[in-house]
Amino acid sequence: MLAVAIFAVLSAIAAPRYGRATARYRVDMAARRIAVDLALARKAARSAGAERTLSFSVDSDAYSLAGVPDLKDPSADYRVNLSAGPYEARILSADFGGDAKLVFDGYGAPDSGGTVQVRVGEAVRTVVFDANTREATIR
Repeated sequence: MLAVAIFAVLSAIAAPRYGRATARYRVDMAARRIAVDLALARKAARSAGAERTLSFSVDSDAYSLAGVPDLKDPSADYRVNLSAGPYEARILSADFGGDAKLVFDGYGAPDSGGTVQVRVGEAVRTVVFDANTREATIR
């Protein structure tokens, strides 16, 4: 009985910590995915010598990259659904100069800088894209 009681107390302490750690891990993965895909959009525009638009949808917790084929379905545009596994994240906001789209010209220059904020549970990360350096950082 004593061993069961000790196990129950330890489980009650460990379970919430595990949940918070999992949420932090998932939100970090989602933020990194967005940062990598911002670089992908820029490189795709430069490679094609044509404009590429990365569009975020806060309502569906997803984003797409027009003109780049999806990895699973090459006949469709590249699309990432952050609400699905492994991320299970929500897009709280996406703002690139007043809208939720970031456009790269054929030289890879962005039309603006901006931010995307994602959340899993209580954990929140902000991906900041700097138009001058053309780099994304995670806060």
